[in-house]
Amino acid sequence: MHFDSRTQQALREAGLDTDAIASASDRVAELVDEDAERLRAFFDGDGPYYSDMELAHSTASVQEHPTAAVDLFTHGSDLRGYLSLDGWGVPIEGGRVLRSESDEPVLVELSLGETVHDRVRFARDREVL
Repeated sequence: MHFDSRTQQALREAGLDTDAIASASDRVAELVDEDAERLRAFFDGDGPYYSDMELAHSTASVQEHPTAAVDLFTHGSDLRGYLSLDGWGVPIEGGRVLRSESDEPVLVELSLGETVHDRVRFARDREVL
């Protein structure tokens, strides 16, 4: 079960039995797996990629990254991994698809860890940001 004890208690108080809570927990894990696949697909292929990441050496509001790649894994409700950008990288602590067109992600958001500590949006088209 991927819900913490307080969440489980709240779900029981809302009328869900143990089987329903377990089913909801399984569904959360499925949705996280689906998001991971969609994020992998977004970063699969050649650049450039664009982001709203704040960089110390840039005053631009939109950054261009010639290359980007993700290595993601999931466990229950956790989505984690590593993002490689232009020869450097950062841990991923979460992510989601913000917008899709024709079922293809066009705007995604990653929660990035050490060195960045921020949620950063990425697009394949500068205008989408």
